[in-house]
Amino acid sequence: MKKILTLSVFVAFILINSASAQSFGPTDIASVASAYRSYKNIDPVAISVPAVVEVPFLDDFIERFEFAVLDKNLNSFEPYFFKQETLINEVSISANTNPSNPSISQLVDKNSQTYAEFVLPENAQGQVQIILSSPTLITSSFLTMLLENNVALPNTIEIRAMVNGQNRIVVATRRMDQPTVRFPITSSNQWTISLTFGQPLRITELKLNQDTAVKSNTRSIRFLAQPGSSYQIFFNPDRSASAPVGESGNLSSAKDILILPSASSVQNPSYKISDIDNDLVPDIQDNCVSTANPDQADVNKNGRGDLCDDFDQDGVVNPNDNCPDKPNRDQKDTDGDKIGDVCDGEESRVTERLPWLPWAGIGFAALVIIILLISTVRSTPKNQNTSQ
Repeated sequence: MKKILTLSVFVAFILINSASAQSFGPTDIASVASAYRSYKNIDPVAISVPAVVEVPFLDDFIERFEFAVLDKNLNSFEPYFFKQETLINEVSISANTNPSNPSISQLVDKNSQTYAEFVLPENAQGQVQIILSSPTLITSSFLTMLLENNVALPNTIEIRAMVNGQNRIVVATRRMDQPTVRFPITSSNQWTISLTFGQPLRITELKLNQDTAVKSNTRSIRFLAQPGSSYQIFFNPDRSASAPVGESGNLSSAKDILILPSASSVQNPSYKISDIDNDLVPDIQDNCVSTANPDQADVNKNGRGDLCDDFDQDGVVNPNDNCPDKPNRDQKDTDGDKIGDVCDGEESRVTERLPWLPWAGIGFAALVIIILLISTVRSTPKNQNTSQ
């Protein structure tokens, strides 16, 4: 039986820097703002002295409770306080994995600052089954996966649900190309999510939406507004992008709070999807997240880009391996020609050990020829004209 829970949650994200508030140039502001998908514009408030204002976030979909409040007049970011009060009948969910993972509880702890890590095997794609269980039926139509910063999505996903004693396929195995996976409305108390991945995987939250849960949310952002200043509140980043701010007042218990009307949300035109290696392939889709590989070459089709792969499984990735096709953990290279000894058939040749020697020989031969030519010219008798 569903139990009605009453939660009163006040979550504060007050970022305090020991230095005083500072101004930022256009480039600095753009760097922070580019991580956020959306923002709200807040016009100057009719106040004559600084006052704490509260901006409602009623119907906005928010993945991560991270924000940035920009004072457009001062070009500085302001401390803020995120407030949330919720009345729900949400069913509690527990998580297990096959194989076992000691950090699996982090997937359902509703804290995007923690994560469960799934280590990539050296000689194969990673595989894991995540089992979500609940004491009563959950009716759902989509699953959302939040990742740690600069982490690629799994290669494939399959979702099964236990329905009337049958383990039914809800989502057949498919490539995972976005964080949210939708499926036909299904009711179950056990869901199995099977993932394959080609790179180390860190999942901060795995959210199985509860379609029938009754929710009454009041969410808002508080900050100290200055007379005559206009603001932008950035939200929904795809990576951690906390803006440095100055000292904060006690926004959580401030009196005389001025509640502003709900402001419409705007898609951020300066948003740039996370791409840590700047190869124009977003991190969530990149088969080699930290090394630029715009061609996404993957000759062995294991979901790991060739520049991040280790074909010979010797613990040295291909670009750094002086013999990428034969194991040589010691990377021994006797003649220093950047070809590992196990791949180099010319270790005893003099020119392999001394690559400068042929050039020295050529130079010496050229010098001898020049000297001989000069000697020949000097020893040739000059023609003399004889008078008859």
